[in-house]
Amino acid sequence: MKDLLEYLAKALVDNPDAVEIEVIEGERSVILQLKVHPDDIGKVIGKQGRIAQALRTLVKAAATKQGKNAIVEILD
Repeated sequence: MKDLLEYLAKALVDNPDAVEIEVIEGERSVILQLKVHPDDIGKVIGKQGRIAQALRTLVKAAATKQGKNAIVEILD
């Protein structure tokens, strides 16, 4: 899940070196905190949050395959 989110985020932003992902694992859930450069925050969120929602959907689908629940938080 982390690798998938990292790959997608780096493809979206202008500063791929600034992409960081912190993983907080629970028993059944995983929280992925995505940190990007402040200039790229709009590219990750997208118009009306559509790109952010798409990222969350893809990561959640990958997590479901592993029997977990994933939450993606976007931080600047």
